[in-house]
Amino acid sequence: MTLAAKISLGCIADDYTGASDLANTLTRAGLRTVQTIGVPADDLKLPEVDAVVVSLKSRSIEAGIAVSRSRAAEKWLRGRGASHVLFKICSTFDSTDAGNIGPVMDALRADCGEGVVLVTPAFPETGRTVYQGNLFVGAVPLNESPLKDHPLNPMHDSNLVRVLARQSKTQIGLVDLATLSRGAQAVQARLAELSGKGVGAAIIDAVFDRDLETIGLVAAEHRLSVGASGIGLGLARALVSTGKVKSAAASSDQGAAVGGQVACLAGSCSQATLQQIANAERVMPVLRLDPDRILTGANETQRALDWAKERLAQGPVLIASSATPADVAALQARHGRDAVGHAIEQTMADIAENLVKSDVRRLVVAGGETSGAVVDRLGIPGFLVGVEIAAGVPVLRAVGAAAGDMLLALKSGNFGGPEFFADAIGLMR
Repeated sequence: MTLAAKISLGCIADDYTGASDLANTLTRAGLRTVQTIGVPADDLKLPEVDAVVVSLKSRSIEAGIAVSRSRAAEKWLRGRGASHVLFKICSTFDSTDAGNIGPVMDALRADCGEGVVLVTPAFPETGRTVYQGNLFVGAVPLNESPLKDHPLNPMHDSNLVRVLARQSKTQIGLVDLATLSRGAQAVQARLAELSGKGVGAAIIDAVFDRDLETIGLVAAEHRLSVGASGIGLGLARALVSTGKVKSAAASSDQGAAVGGQVACLAGSCSQATLQQIANAERVMPVLRLDPDRILTGANETQRALDWAKERLAQGPVLIASSATPADVAALQARHGRDAVGHAIEQTMADIAENLVKSDVRRLVVAGGETSGAVVDRLGIPGFLVGVEIAAGVPVLRAVGAAAGDMLLALKSGNFGGPEFFADAIGLMR
């Protein structure tokens, strides 16, 4: 069974937590939304929806593979009637000079025949703004924020025109805040001017929430856009305000309670997640894995499972592989960046798989790469989007999971408040 009706908005996300963030944003804006894991099979049973977010784990893989997977997702979405596709990236523009944002954008632009693509990671609600093409995280430029120490994609340049130009085959332009403030027609005129000069993509400023609405109105008239959940919010509001979609109020009903044991896994090394882990130690048992033992073949998986087995009957537990940027850098120097990332992700996936086999039915996962590895291992094809735990992080009910009914929360490293793990558990019935 395929989707019952044509979808109004198709989205391709380059990691799973970012996909959850976007799906949550679209749901809050009134769109009936489903998040899938990978390109859906034609026989996956899905409800009638307005938007589908196809989740890929493509942010940090080889660019050619990321392009291939993204093109397959776009083909599936276009085949279900999506006239506009959003390529959803991280709000901190995580990407090396080799990609993957530029190569994927170039391929999708060529496939859909778009002249010029609007690009912005801005999402003021979460402290991500763009001014004169420079990305700010809170009050500081991207290259002065903690993202400069990201273990996979360290960001050392806040000027997104330069960043994207190093990755893309097309010229990159800018639509500045002064132009945006004059409204949708002014933005369209600027895009036409840039297109006439051979520019194929334009970074657009956004500082206030209202800026997203103008951007959404313009983007909806094109076939492709690139950005974080902020542009998704603008697109959703444009679809509702123009009558293309009838707003459906976000429901707090999550269906029957799932029950079962609950566990948290943390793989992110962000400052936010490190603080959340420290706070969780006050309310639940926390086990910190030894990354060196993981890399040298010691059985950290079994140690974690034995530890959890002794405690799960009494309540939630948290297992963390997270470390400080300095510790991560030292570990990468000893073992290699790719080897470290792969080993830790697979260890967390091994732990998650065995926890689910032991009747864990509510699972909270922190970190984009960790979430991707866990969901892939569990073989979950899709989620219904539920209530919001924190900005960008909803409760997700598994669709078509082999393990049966499950609730998950997939958190990007920098998202959530200080008590995120306790907050998530409290909303996952």
